[in-house]
Amino acid sequence: MLTATENRTAAIAIGGVTVQVNASDPDFVRMLEERYAGFIGSGQEPDYEFDIELAAPADADPDADVGVFREGRTWHLERGDFRAQWDPALRRGRIRQSANPYSIDAVLRIVHSLVLAGQGGMLVHAASAVRNGRAFLFAGVSGAGKTTISRLAPPDATLLTDEISYLRREGAGYTAYGTPFAGELGKPGENIRAPLAALYLLAKGHRNTIEPVGPTEAARALLESILFFAHDSELVGRVFESACDLVSRVPVFRLTFFPDARVWELIQ
Repeated sequence: MLTATENRTAAIAIGGVTVQVNASDPDFVRMLEERYAGFIGSGQEPDYEFDIELAAPADADPDADVGVFREGRTWHLERGDFRAQWDPALRRGRIRQSANPYSIDAVLRIVHSLVLAGQGGMLVHAASAVRNGRAFLFAGVSGAGKTTISRLAPPDATLLTDEISYLRREGAGYTAYGTPFAGELGKPGENIRAPLAALYLLAKGHRNTIEPVGPTEAARALLESILFFAHDSELVGRVFESACDLVSRVPVFRLTFFPDARVWELIQ
C-alpha cells in the first residue's frame, strides 16, 4: 500500500461521483490529469479512493475478457492488463495495472457501472448531446451511426460523449452527464448535465425518418446497449428494472438517417 508521503493524486469526477487515484509515479498522474482534463475535481472529498501499483499482473492473459465478481463485500475486477479489488463500504480499493491510461479507464467504467446499478442509473454504449437545455441519447449497434450523428451535430448542440453515456435517475426522470470516455472522435465530452428528453435507436438508411418505439422493444434495445460486466444476479435485476423504468418515462424513437446534417431537424 502506498504511503501518504509517496502518493501523487488525481481526483476524477464523473456524473457527480469523484474517484481519487493515488500513485507514486508523478508522470502517470500527470498523464491522467491530461487525459481527464475537464473532469478533474479539486477540494471535494472523494467518494472512492484507489491506490495504484504500476506493474503488469504476473498472471496476466492479454486476451482475457473482463471479469467482475464479488466475494463477500469486495469486488474483484480483472482483465489482461489489470487486477483490482474494491470495497464500496470502506470506499477504498487497489489496482495493479500496466502503465497506460486504458487500464484505469476500464476500471473507472466498471466502478461507475456498479455504483449506478445500485442507484437506478446506467452507463450506455451511446452518443449523447445537449441542445436547448435538454439531453438526447443515440444508441445502436456498432456501425449504426453514433459517431456520425455526433459529427453532424449543429453548433448549438453540446456533445456529452460519442461513446459512453452516463444516465442517473433524478426525481421523476433521468439526467444525462458528460463523460471523458471518448470514442472515434477522440475527444472527451463536456462536463455538463441536462434532463434526458428522448432516446433514439439509430439505423442508417437512404433518407431521414423517425417513428415511435413501443416499451417492450425499447427496453430490449436499451438493455443490449447497457454496459454492465458483473456476474451478480441482484444488480443484474436492478439494471433490468432501471431499463424498463427509463423507457416508461422517456420517449423512445427509431431514427433512420442518411449522413446529412438535416437529420438534426428531426431531433427535438
